[in-house]
Amino acid sequence: MPYEYSPADSYRRMAFIRQFEEKILDLGREGHVAGSVHLCLGQEAIPVGAMSVLRPGDKVLSTYRGHGWALACGADPFGIMAEIAQRAEGVNGGRAGSPMLSAPDVGFLGENSIIGAGLPIAAGVAMADRARDDDAVVLASLGDGAMNQGGTTEAMVFAASLNLPVIFVCENNGWSEMTAIATTTRGEHLARRGQGLGIESHVVDGGDPVAVAEAVADAARVCRAGEGPVLLEFKTVRLSGHYNKDVQHYRSEADIEAARVQDPLLRLRDLENISDEDAQAIEADIAAEIDALADRVRALDAPDPSGVREHLYAEDLPTPTPGEAGTKDIAYFRAVNEALKDALRRRKEVVVYGEDVGFAGGIFGVTRGLQKEFGEQRVFDTPIAEAAILGSAVGAAMNGLRPVVEIMWADFVFVALDQIVNQASNVRYINRSAQSAPLVIRMQQGVTPGSCAQHSQSIEAILSHIPGIKVGMPTTPQDAYAMTLAAIEDPDPVVLIEHRAMYQDTGPVALTGPSEIVGGAREVRSGTDISIITWGSMVSESLSAAETLAESGIEATVLDLRWFRPLDTEAIARVVSKSQGRIVIAHEAFVAGGFGAEVAAFITENLFAELSAPIARVGTPDIRMPSAPALQDAVVPSATDIVNAARHVLAQGSR
Repeated sequence: MPYEYSPADSYRRMAFIRQFEEKILDLGREGHVAGSVHLCLGQEAIPVGAMSVLRPGDKVLSTYRGHGWALACGADPFGIMAEIAQRAEGVNGGRAGSPMLSAPDVGFLGENSIIGAGLPIAAGVAMADRARDDDAVVLASLGDGAMNQGGTTEAMVFAASLNLPVIFVCENNGWSEMTAIATTTRGEHLARRGQGLGIESHVVDGGDPVAVAEAVADAARVCRAGEGPVLLEFKTVRLSGHYNKDVQHYRSEADIEAARVQDPLLRLRDLENISDEDAQAIEADIAAEIDALADRVRALDAPDPSGVREHLYAEDLPTPTPGEAGTKDIAYFRAVNEALKDALRRRKEVVVYGEDVGFAGGIFGVTRGLQKEFGEQRVFDTPIAEAAILGSAVGAAMNGLRPVVEIMWADFVFVALDQIVNQASNVRYINRSAQSAPLVIRMQQGVTPGSCAQHSQSIEAILSHIPGIKVGMPTTPQDAYAMTLAAIEDPDPVVLIEHRAMYQDTGPVALTGPSEIVGGAREVRSGTDISIITWGSMVSESLSAAETLAESGIEATVLDLRWFRPLDTEAIARVVSKSQGRIVIAHEAFVAGGFGAEVAAFITENLFAELSAPIARVGTPDIRMPSAPALQDAVVPSATDIVNAARHVLAQGSR
């Protein structure tokens, strides 16, 4: 991990990273590394200088050009090289490769192959440390191109608003992939952007490990004093292409030569008067060590494919231990509130935050009163910055908290979907359960009178397409309470989608604490003539449809799926069998690509012999949602639509 600075030791560490990266190029040319590799040749002084002054317990998240950071943190070089070569003996078992490798046991929480995406996560890691009164700092590296990412700005705004101990390290090598940063960005120094956000910011010589160490030490002192974050822009060079097969056709020879002149290894030899003989002796020792590592890696076999499905989700799930409590009638939104209260009381690691959720209690009142009872450290408001909200939740969950975050409208999640699709979903799998991200994302969706096309979408199918997260939709106040608690207790990321049209629905709720685990459909009506598989707002419409059908002697089963991931396929099979394969699937979402298609595909692929008629799907037609209530009524499915679909299925089944 961290070490004290000395010229010879720093030269050795920098030279080790240099030769390690050069050997990675050799392994790639030999066919031992598949895909692209992004090397830190020319930037070695930054991780070496930084880690010479950080402490045990401090953590690092880096860009995909982060092999040097992993090594400087103290990660096993053999494990890192084996991971880059996608071998089972790699630190991540070949699941990460070069651009996502991690070594959390030494504080290296990982590279990120999405530009700028690691910064919101770093803010969450820092938030978790502070919640434990730990004076650790978090260092997050980014390239100069990442300064143009919205998520980068959101992370800095978020960290500044909470005074988080994050050192943002911009490694400015002058090239944003294959485009010179000067052609896309005004101004000489990117650090000025941090100043504009009210963040202490400095420009530092990134080719001098002593200057790096001094700047990082000063930044760490600021952060440990509760006055962070700090932005450091390290001016550095890139001595190779953007990736291992980049021939740099876009780069002039003059620029390449100018970078060579600024080689940090040559500069350190001059700065510290390291003789040619001493340097050559150090490099010879390193070469022998690196060669031996490479020989070991070359001899390794590819990972065993039999384990490729493991570690997507936790194997050990919590055992619910409900207490005794009476049942009382409360509204759906209040049931969610009671679940959050219960979790906050029982688990000190639970935090609740998002836009307007603290002082105001949420725009729908779901979190009302929580901040007053539990304080501003556990229930708090954030900037309007969805990428920072979701990314910080990922980082906080990785570092021991149980965050429950709210995205005000489901439609807004798309401005930050990366943090679900590319970040939260990958934590456990890439790290083979050595790390996890047990967070809960609450959002509300659906059509209400006057809502527009940007405030009315049903997105469960999009979210359910992502392996590594779990997705549910409570229908009743009891489900709103029980499913929220189940999500908070779950060891994996969970998205809970509420329907705002249901917030005022009232029903009996047993406030018993955790009473179920994530997963499981519920049969809410039983019949043998036809089965209606549904969820969310369409459950009540389906029940109304079933009552109408019963008036003509047709008895329908209504199955509320409740959870999309994990999908209760056993319950689906039961209702298909019960109704002799006569099935209607009803949802509010658009028909094309809706989750109903997934349910229909499962039935067709696995239960085809039991079908006595084609499956009917009922949903909103494939148009944008109008705002006028009269127009909405013309397109949103109703009980009548479900009745008509059921009669059509029955007619086809009787032929």
